[in-house]
Amino acid sequence: MIIREYRKEDLPDMIRIWNEIVEEGIAFPQEEALDAVSGESFFASQSYTGVAEDDGQIYGLYILHPNNVGRCGHICNASYAVASESRGLHIGEKLVLDCLRMGRERGFRVLQFNAVVATNTHARHLYERLGFKQLGTIPGGFRMKDGHYEDICPYYKELL
Repeated sequence: MIIREYRKEDLPDMIRIWNEIVEEGIAFPQEEALDAVSGESFFASQSYTGVAEDDGQIYGLYILHPNNVGRCGHICNASYAVASESRGLHIGEKLVLDCLRMGRERGFRVLQFNAVVATNTHARHLYERLGFKQLGTIPGGFRMKDGHYEDICPYYKELL
């Protein structure tokens, strides 16, 4: 499996995987699904979009972009999506590691996650194992698909 920059022909799989996470309603803040047009625009607007690919099949992806502007523009943010049928194969770890490298290459100094849902234990354990530090907890910061609220845990890692 390789992690590489996405290509236009990857978009249908990327949009399907992204929309699967949105539809689950337990990790991404977005509520609207991407279509071919909005998906192409969304992924093209990122500082970098990477995909996990093996023998032509896309298993996951990540987006990397500034978390803020101006004097805070050196802090980046990212989101990761792994197809449900491919979870548990350490694809997320490969995506995060590539993202850390790409963030450094693009001149970012810090990678910050604003809203890791507290119940997303697999992601939280991965981030902590890779050296991310939790900044605190925001009570009820994420509205789950079923309408109840879960805490969110911001994380960061220096990229120096």
